[in-house]
Amino acid sequence: MKKIAFDQVLNDYKEVLPQGVFLTTKDGQEVNTMTMGWGTTGFIWNQDILMVPVRKSRHTHQLIENSEYFTVSVPLNDQLKKELQFCGTKSGRDYNKIDELNLELVEVKECDVPVIKGNDLHFICKIKYQQDMLLKNLDEDVSEKNYPNQDMHTFYYGEVVAVYKEE
Repeated sequence: MKKIAFDQVLNDYKEVLPQGVFLTTKDGQEVNTMTMGWGTTGFIWNQDILMVPVRKSRHTHQLIENSEYFTVSVPLNDQLKKELQFCGTKSGRDYNKIDELNLELVEVKECDVPVIKGNDLHFICKIKYQQDMLLKNLDEDVSEKNYPNQDMHTFYYGEVVAVYKEE
């Protein structure tokens, strides 16, 4: 893997995000990944930032709450579709997704949260801020469509400390 600049891959990330990327976190020895289909990128506090939303009901939520980092692994060429579908529909409470799918984890020097080999891009992010969504602050049409059970997200803002491209 080779390091590249954040701004070199933003358009690629934005284009593929709605089809799904892997959000991975780790608590102690437990590693879990989930499929994420939306989020934001930006420049806040003079830092490159990825914001990732995680519903409070998700297994990943309890893990990321106990972590300082998360990684985002991005398949740019339609690979790993079956794995993305599985990780988007199965819970880490019920399955060890890494073992079940034979995903190969790769350690990075910046943190103890690995990336998933076979993806084109990897973002290593240090959590700088988190915010629970408040239903009272959400526009009604968004809440009715996306939160009928009031299963809200927590937003995690991660400073992008490194971006890797698989070769």
